[in-house]
Amino acid sequence: MEGDLFSGMANGTQVDGKVLQTFHKSFGQVQDILDQNRLLINEINQNHESKVPDNLTRNVGLIRELNNNIRTVVNLYADLSTSFSQSVEASSEGESGGTLKSDGKASQKRIRSG
Repeated sequence: MEGDLFSGMANGTQVDGKVLQTFHKSFGQVQDILDQNRLLINEINQNHESKVPDNLTRNVGLIRELNNNIRTVVNLYADLSTSFSQSVEASSEGESGGTLKSDGKASQKRIRSG
């Protein structure tokens, strides 16, 4: 089951289904962009090898597109990292033994030994 994929991560913290859906969607987007980049790189290489002036001129636009795609992938990974960190942080706060007061502020419970 997909929900089990991240179970036990981050010191035993479980990641909720909404985060997993976001990951799945983002990784799908990343994979689509990387597939597109593979095609762009192949076309750029063919144009370069042909040494035809029009093809070499076309490479300028293709390289710009490739750079934009790489920038998009970096942004997607940054968003994923932030989303994952926030999810783990929220989960660990919920399991840390602290309580949430009615004013929304956290307070720590003190456990006495003895």
